Amino acid sequence: MSSFSTSMDLVEFIGKLGDLKDEHYLMTLAFSAMIELMIEKGLISRQELDRKTAELDQLMTGSAYPMA
Repeated sequence: MSSFSTSMDLVEFIGKLGDLKDEHYLMTLAFSAMIELMIEKGLISRQELDRKTAELDQLMTGSAYPMA
């Protein structure tokens, strides 16, 4: 049995998903532009960015319960 009661519900859901995809792209583009500008202006270096990204990635991919 489908979780959508009508075909129109499915169409609305797909439309909302498309809108979220567009918003995500625009936010990612703006964020990338800000990072590039900070690097160009010498506020941060690419190495600092890479190091911090790796550090945060380790925190996010580690155990949700580090003491367990």
